[in-house]
Amino acid sequence: MTSRTHDEVDWRAAPIDKIDDVVRVLDETYGPRPWRRHGDPVDQLVGTILSQNTSNTNTARSFASLKQEFPTWEEVRTAPIDEVVASIRVGGLANQKGPRIQHALTSILGHRGLYDLDMLEQMPVPEAMAWLTAIDGVGPKTAACVLLFSLGMPVLPVDTHVYRVSQRLGLIDTKVSEARSHDQLLDLLGDDTATLYAFHMEMIAHGRTVCIARRPKCMSCPLRDLCQFAAQHATRADA
Repeated sequence: MTSRTHDEVDWRAAPIDKIDDVVRVLDETYGPRPWRRHGDPVDQLVGTILSQNTSNTNTARSFASLKQEFPTWEEVRTAPIDEVVASIRVGGLANQKGPRIQHALTSILGHRGLYDLDMLEQMPVPEAMAWLTAIDGVGPKTAACVLLFSLGMPVLPVDTHVYRVSQRLGLIDTKVSEARSHDQLLDLLGDDTATLYAFHMEMIAHGRTVCIARRPKCMSCPLRDLCQFAAQHATRADA
């Protein structure tokens, strides 16, 4: 991607015309974020389920607690559900996440005969996404996390920060769903894994520190010149 200056591209530009500058500013501000393998894909799947509606710290604590109590996935799958729930309580929503984890492990074992998802790397992305989302409780974001973080496949997990910041920048439609926003952003970013990974990680950093849900810090935002929301609401947002 070839960047232009803000004198040539500003918040009024079409998404395709300003995506290069958004990527460049994010990388200058929060990067570089080179892709790295986050671990085994089954670990990533379980970890992503545990991460729903909680902090990274609590996710790590609940995953560590689960593995300390049940060292193998077979033990997790066959344990009494109340014991699994108790082991992940620190992460929140344990009553929902415990059965979801056991169901996912049962599904993987039933289809694969072992706890392994490396075969997904050999599939086309749509097929791999469909395989994962066929598991009850595994949505597009969770599936994308497994494929991108563990297997380096060109997908883009769209969490609440990526979704909010992308809408405010005017990169995606204001009424598009999170699931559909994945496709719109891929159309802009292309299929380079390194670019998608960096964009995901840096958008999360930006959403947590500057473009927060309430009272975003528009006046100090490095993306302000490119942002539709800042142009229309900056004074009110920083008030």
